[in-house]
Amino acid sequence: MKITTYESEEEWLEARLGRIAGSRAGALIGKRDLKPKKGYYELIAERIAIPSDGENPMDRGHRIEKEAIERFSKATKKKVNTDLVIWHRDEDDSIAISPDGYIEKKVKGVKKIVAGVECKCLNSASHIEAWLTKELPTEYQEQATQYFVVNDDCDTLFFVFYDPRMPIDLFWIEVKREDRLVEIHAALEMQRKVLAEVAAIEAQLTF
Repeated sequence: MKITTYESEEEWLEARLGRIAGSRAGALIGKRDLKPKKGYYELIAERIAIPSDGENPMDRGHRIEKEAIERFSKATKKKVNTDLVIWHRDEDDSIAISPDGYIEKKVKGVKKIVAGVECKCLNSASHIEAWLTKELPTEYQEQATQYFVVNDDCDTLFFVFYDPRMPIDLFWIEVKREDRLVEIHAALEMQRKVLAEVAAIEAQLTF
């Protein structure tokens, strides 16, 4: 065993980056399914990403979102509308989503919104996890489905990931309507049910 002594806590903290220490030892691989856990991706990110400058993650996301969509548009040669809008389902405007961007196309002479663009500028560990697994993080599954719930003309959602601190800073996952028809139907029925219950309670309380 080797022992290294550090002069300051700052040096000590920096030296821990990219290493498996006690606080991370149990957060690497799941014991039952042997799948990587968050600590696994943090370990990779600490070794290859430019360190965070401490900027608030929400502020950072808003700041570089436009850059991410511009990069996506250039890479795909797709014209992305980034107007500040909210989509509402035709028969109930309480079923809605605010897209980061969207793509329009003429269908039988009528312009329709056929694709959505959702941009995520995550921490580097989550970014590399999405890139390695080619899967949407669990916490964004319902958000992805909502694009299709709200807009019946939307066939594709481009879920864009951008982190300029990473060597592979931009990539996207295509989510297809046809691949989640069951989820779309279930989400729409659940939201209709909840909104009906809320309306009934509102009527009772407002007379």
